[in-house]
Amino acid sequence: MSTSVADTDAIRAVVAAVEHAQQHELVDEFVALFRADAIWTTGHGKRLYGRAAIAEFTAEVLPGATAHGKATYEVEHILFIRPDVAAVKVRQRYFTNDGGLDSEGSPMYVMSEEDGRWLLTANQNTPVVAD
Repeated sequence: MSTSVADTDAIRAVVAAVEHAQQHELVDEFVALFRADAIWTTGHGKRLYGRAAIAEFTAEVLPGATAHGKATYEVEHILFIRPDVAAVKVRQRYFTNDGGLDSEGSPMYVMSEEDGRWLLTANQNTPVVAD
C-alpha cells in the first residue's frame, strides 16, 4: 500500500498537537483533534462516545492536570490500514516536575483522514504496568 510522507508527517503532527494541548491544558484544542463521532476509552477504562462526551470529560480532568508534571507523546509505529485510515501506536511518558519518570502509557489511536485532515477516530489509552 502506498502512503505518502505527507500523511505520515500529518499524523505525527496530530500526536504532537495532542502533546501540546495536554501539556498546556488546552481543552478546546485537544477536543478539536477528534472526529465528531469519535470513541475513546481513557486510561482508567471510561468509555466516551462522541466529541461532546470527550469534551465534557476533558473539561473536568485536563485543567490542573500538569500541576504534578507533564506527559510526552512519541509515535512508535504507524500502520496504514487503508490510505485514509491508520493505526498509530504511541509511547506516552509521564514525568514529575523534577523530571523523573513517573509512569508510562501505551495509547492506540486509530486515525482517519477527513477532508484532507487527519483526526482521532477510535482511541484507547492503556497504562503500562511493570511485570
